[in-house]
Amino acid sequence: MFKTLNFKYLLIFLLTGLVSMFDTVPAFSRIYTFTDKEGVVHFSNIPNDHRFRPIGKAWPSGARSSVPEYYFDTHINDAARLYQIDPLLIKAVIKRESNFDRYARSSKGALGLMQLMPATAHDMNVTDSFDPRENIFGGTRYLKWLSQMFSGDLELILASYNAGPEKVKRIRTVPDITETRLYVRAVLNYYNSYKMSL
Repeated sequence: MFKTLNFKYLLIFLLTGLVSMFDTVPAFSRIYTFTDKEGVVHFSNIPNDHRFRPIGKAWPSGARSSVPEYYFDTHINDAARLYQIDPLLIKAVIKRESNFDRYARSSKGALGLMQLMPATAHDMNVTDSFDPRENIFGGTRYLKWLSQMFSGDLELILASYNAGPEKVKRIRTVPDITETRLYVRAVLNYYNSYKMSL
């Protein structure tokens, strides 16, 4: 059997099996793969191309992160200066949305560090939601747009980020949705914690 089995596919089979068996390993030891247009299969433990996908079961958005929280500070600070948004607020949103996992993907289709829905990413001129800088700039631009819509009211801004601006605009308060209320509370807690640690 193994005499006729292509070595490339045997390697894929073995790696997939091993990673599936040890799916509780930390994110930084995960193996990622993609197949290019020529049919060549690529493997890496450092997914530096948006086509890479993890082998094994997918983790829920925000469950794990392979980098320390300061890893994206340069992008966060640059976006904060450009859009005049507190960098600690951006960081708090990222913490709640993806826990700093640049490849986070929600069951609803939100992508990347700031969990941008495809339509929002398009509106914010983001072409690759898995690119940290693009995602952070797009998410921060969205926060700025919401800030202008709700005159800087932080609770309404965050509620809109989670539940959508139209719903919040109609009632001018945080919607009575458990997920949204917990989301606003979590981001504000992270935000206050970051401010207290300065």
